[in-house]
Amino acid sequence: MMASSPEMRASDSDRDRVAGLLREHYAQGRLTVEEFDERLEQLYQSKTYGELQVLTADLPDTDMRALARRSASKPAKTGNADKGMRAAWAAWGTASGINWVIWLIVGVTGGNMVYPWPLWVMGPWGVVLLVATISAGAGKGRNR
Repeated sequence: MMASSPEMRASDSDRDRVAGLLREHYAQGRLTVEEFDERLEQLYQSKTYGELQVLTADLPDTDMRALARRSASKPAKTGNADKGMRAAWAAWGTASGINWVIWLIVGVTGGNMVYPWPLWVMGPWGVVLLVATISAGAGKGRNR
């Protein structure tokens, strides 16, 4: 994949291509975190094809076109986003419940029910969550 002359200057896209190779080899367990970081640092200081070849010389060849096709065919992962949204709603529900219990205790022990201030906690936070949930749902529909 590299040019025939190791002295030829490498471009940014050449360095990006090698960075993709290094990421793939790291993901497959061929490189440790330290080796990956060290090679990336060397990669962005490299000026020639020869310097780029040294970074991957001890790694098996990887077909970048096949790698790009494989990653493009994978469906977008939404599991973590769904978990995050559920966690946000759970936090909202828990905080709202605690605020209503405090409001009720203060109202009962004080002898009169005060203004329902928990609405000011629930309302804005709930609206933001609702908009985020609707936006996330709309984004999923576009990706299908």
